[in-house]
Amino acid sequence: MTKEVQNVYPRRFSHVGLSVPNLDKAVEFYLEVMGWYIIMPPTTIHSDDSAIGVMCDDVFGKGWGSFKIAHMSTVDGIGVELFEFKDNYTPDENLDYNRTGTFHFCIQDPDVEGLVEKIVALGGKQRMPIRYYYPGEKPYRMVYVEDPFGIVFEIYSHSYELTYSAGAYQE
Repeated sequence: MTKEVQNVYPRRFSHVGLSVPNLDKAVEFYLEVMGWYIIMPPTTIHSDDSAIGVMCDDVFGKGWGSFKIAHMSTVDGIGVELFEFKDNYTPDENLDYNRTGTFHFCIQDPDVEGLVEKIVALGGKQRMPIRYYYPGEKPYRMVYVEDPFGIVFEIYSHSYELTYSAGAYQE
């Protein structure tokens, strides 16, 4: 075994960044629906020579101006960065599954039905019926939804490992 292969190990997922049209409403939605903790309340970041200003120049290029950001956390410590850029827009197709890039993220909740009801009650959408991975055999369920801001995500009833370790796609 080469030294390169020996140094490969599973990395921990740290956070995901979501762009929303209204930061304050998004923080309220994710706090009320998901129960995520607010780590840093909505804050405006400006293009300047501060550490964060320079980092944003590196990412966005010069001339980005300013944006609002908030940081939240899931119960298992995964961070959720919410961004509100002044010229943001919602694409015509918010589930462009053929486009290379991030396709969705997934939330786990044993009460899939209850979470979907909350999402819909607060302006989100249920994109499909709740489906069973192993109908009549195991209670593992999933569904795709979107928040009121058009961000598509998935909900699982059980952990990723449990759902796929039994061979969900194998016959």
